[in-house]
Amino acid sequence: MSKRITDAVRSKYGSIATSGLSNEQAGVRAVAEAFGYSPEELASIPAEANMGLSCGNPIALANLRCGEVVVDLGSGGGIDVLLAARKVEPTGKAIGIDMTTEMIELARKNAKKAKLDNTEFHLASIDHLPLPDASVDCIISNCVINLAPDKSAVFREITRVLKPGGRLAVSDIVLKKPLPEELGSDLMAYVGCIAGALPIEEYRKGLIDAGLAHVQVIDSGADLNAYAKVENQCACCSPTSNEEGGCSPKKKNEEALHSRLAELLRRYDVNDYAASAKIFAVKPS
Repeated sequence: MSKRITDAVRSKYGSIATSGLSNEQAGVRAVAEAFGYSPEELASIPAEANMGLSCGNPIALANLRCGEVVVDLGSGGGIDVLLAARKVEPTGKAIGIDMTTEMIELARKNAKKAKLDNTEFHLASIDHLPLPDASVDCIISNCVINLAPDKSAVFREITRVLKPGGRLAVSDIVLKKPLPEELGSDLMAYVGCIAGALPIEEYRKGLIDAGLAHVQVIDSGADLNAYAKVENQCACCSPTSNEEGGCSPKKKNEEALHSRLAELLRRYDVNDYAASAKIFAVKPS
């Protein structure tokens, strides 16, 4: 099952990377602003770096400082890496990790457009980070950890690569109460960031068990229906997809998956079950 999930996630987000979604579209901007990005932040990076995939703004949580090394788990088109690179300035470094070739290629193009030399991007899964032990000051992530089949492995890798005293500042989807069986067991609901989400207490316990301390998982109160502002987008938790929207999946089975998610989200209000959370933790010194 985990391979099926990974393949579906890789396929979907590869399609999104080549879909043409960008900050130039009003709906995509609206999603990013609904989850905490300022118009000034969005204007400071290439439009293609924002595709409406966020469920928060981890840069606003991370308190990044000059000279730090920051790693973004599931960096997508590079929105958070590029914003982080400016925060840590040329003496620091912002590193993106993504398992989708198309996303890595897009992020590198965006970093070049932004003329940010203190960035790098690695094609890898977030449960096997290509980074040395104790080499990172801060780890961020934006609506991605919920997609990982083995979240315990992700949490262990976070602890491994953080320096003593290093911190985690993540935006992610968490569950407030159990999902209905139909929603919780559906592959497209998993790929759409819902069915793979952990309950709040389980998320907190997972980080503690991995060796992190001062763990907080806080419901941001954001409306997850903000994704509906992007009509016909193929984004995280988005309802529909078609040819006119420019991001229709290339394969019939992918089209069926998107139709299935649209059907589920018409019947269930995701806010009843899930939340966008601000997640903090520290690696003990």
